Amino acid sequence: MQDQETTIGEIRKAIAEFVHARDWEASHNPKNLAMCVAIEAAELMEIFQWCTVEEGDGLMQDGKTAEHTREEIADVAIYLLSLCNRLGVDLSAAIEDKMRKNDKRFPRIGE
Repeated sequence: MQDQETTIGEIRKAIAEFVHARDWEASHNPKNLAMCVAIEAAELMEIFQWCTVEEGDGLMQDGKTAEHTREEIADVAIYLLSLCNRLGVDLSAAIEDKMRKNDKRFPRIGE
């Protein structure tokens, strides 16, 4: 899968099938999934915890750290998309709506 070739819907479907094949639906309730998003986000933050800005920008140059970073980002995304699946949230529509609100809230530079 590549970003330019795969839709969010396709990824959501793959995640839903993965969860279903393991009979995890009961434990993948909104509370647990929201907690998992936060826990995985904390694990991602831990990678950058003691880095300077410059060091953080360069972390993807180290193969082992890059792999770990990609895995933590994936974990956050998987749990977030699982939460969308469980709650019936259309992530693309939610993002579009939030960006529209942010555009009004945070004016563009020079306007």
